[in-house]
Amino acid sequence: MELKRVVVTGIGALTPIGNNLNDYWNGLIQGVPGADFITLFDATKFKTRFACELKNFDPLQFLEKKEARKMDRFTQTALGASDQAVADAGITKDNVNTDRVGVVFASGIGGLITFQEEVTNFAKGDGTPRFNPFFIPKMILDIAAGHISMRHSFRGPNFAVVSACASSTNAIMESFNLIRLGMADIVLSGGAESVISEAGVGGFNAMKALSERNDDPATASRPYDKTRDGFVMGEAAGALILEELEHAKARGAHIYCEIAGCGATADAHHITAPHPEGLGAKNVMNAALKDAGMTAGNIDYINTHGTSTPLGDVAEVKAIMDVFGEDAFKLNISSTKSMTGHCLGAAGVVEAIACIMSVANDLVPPTINHFTDDPELDPRLNFTFLKPQKRVVRAALSNTFGFGGHNACVIVKKYQA
Repeated sequence: MELKRVVVTGIGALTPIGNNLNDYWNGLIQGVPGADFITLFDATKFKTRFACELKNFDPLQFLEKKEARKMDRFTQTALGASDQAVADAGITKDNVNTDRVGVVFASGIGGLITFQEEVTNFAKGDGTPRFNPFFIPKMILDIAAGHISMRHSFRGPNFAVVSACASSTNAIMESFNLIRLGMADIVLSGGAESVISEAGVGGFNAMKALSERNDDPATASRPYDKTRDGFVMGEAAGALILEELEHAKARGAHIYCEIAGCGATADAHHITAPHPEGLGAKNVMNAALKDAGMTAGNIDYINTHGTSTPLGDVAEVKAIMDVFGEDAFKLNISSTKSMTGHCLGAAGVVEAIACIMSVANDLVPPTINHFTDDPELDPRLNFTFLKPQKRVVRAALSNTFGFGGHNACVIVKKYQA
C-alpha cells in the first residue's frame, strides 16, 4: 500500500520561555534562559534549588475552577497546549469528522505532584484512608489524552505513550504512523510534564543527575560546555496537529512542514547511562533517515538531546559523527535545553517544535551558556553557540533519549507540493 503523506497544521506550546508558539520561538532566538529559583515548593534544603518552571501559568484562563481541581498540573498544561494547537489548525467539531481525529499524548512520569500530595496527606493522618476520589484519575499519565479527546470530541485512536524522556517523540511517531497507514485523518500529538516538586527534584538529586549550580541558575544548563554538571529540570507541554496531506489541502489548512520520517531504538546498555559510544543514538538516526528516504547530506540542523550531562553530550556527538561523517561539519547543531531545561516527557515535542520553526523560518536557535570548549568534542562542529544562525534549513532532525535506553528521532522537512 502507498503510505500517505503527513503534515503539521497546528502547534501549541507552554514552555519556561514562552506560553505560546510565538513567545516560545522568540525566546529561543533571543537566547532567553528559562532557569530560576524554584517557586513551586520550598527548596531551601535541596541540593538543587532552581529549575525551568512555567512562568505566569494560570489554568483558570482556559479551565473552570471546578474542572482544574480534578486535574494534575501536567494535565492542565496538556489541555492548554492542545487548545492552542486546535485553534491554530482551525479545527472545529463542524469542519472535520471527529471520528477520524485521534489523540496520542505522552508524559514521562505523569501525575507525580498528585501522588506526592495524596501519599503525604495519608502519612500525616492516623492511618484512616481518606483519599481524594480523583487521586487515581489525576495521577495516571494517559488521562491527558482522555481529557483532550473529551474536550474536543475527538473519537479516533486515543492513548498515551511513555518512554521516559523520549515519550513525546514516540507519541509523534505513533501519530505519524496512524495517519500514513490510513487509520486517522488527524492526530493531536505531544506531551506534558510537571514534576518540579519535592519528590521530583529530590529523586533526581539522589541520582546525581541535576546541576547544583545554585550560585548561577540562569547559566546552569550548559550543553557541550566543559564545565557542565548535570541537567536542569524543566516543565512544559507541547502539542502538534498532524494531518494527512490531502485532508489538510481540502480544508485549506496552513502547512508548517512535512513529517519526513521517524525512528526508535534501544541502547540495551544501562538503566540511566547512555551507551558510551552512542550506539543506540547512532542506530536511531540511521533508522529515521532510512524511514524518510534521506541521506545524511539532506539534513541541515540537528536539535540534539544535549542535556548538559558529562556522559550524555559526548556519546551523542560520537553518534552524530558516526552517522554523518564529513557531512557533520556542514550541520548546525544546537541544544535548546540550554534555555528550556530538560522537560523530560515533554522534551521531544517542544524540541520538535523548535525544528519545525527552524525549517519554516530558515533560522537555527542557539545553544546558550557556552563558556569553555570541551576537548572531547571536535572543534570543527558547529554547535551554534550563543547566537542564532541564518541558513536554509531543508530538513531538521530532533533526538530524544530516555532512561531505560529508549531512543527516538523525528525528521521534519519543508513541505513541497
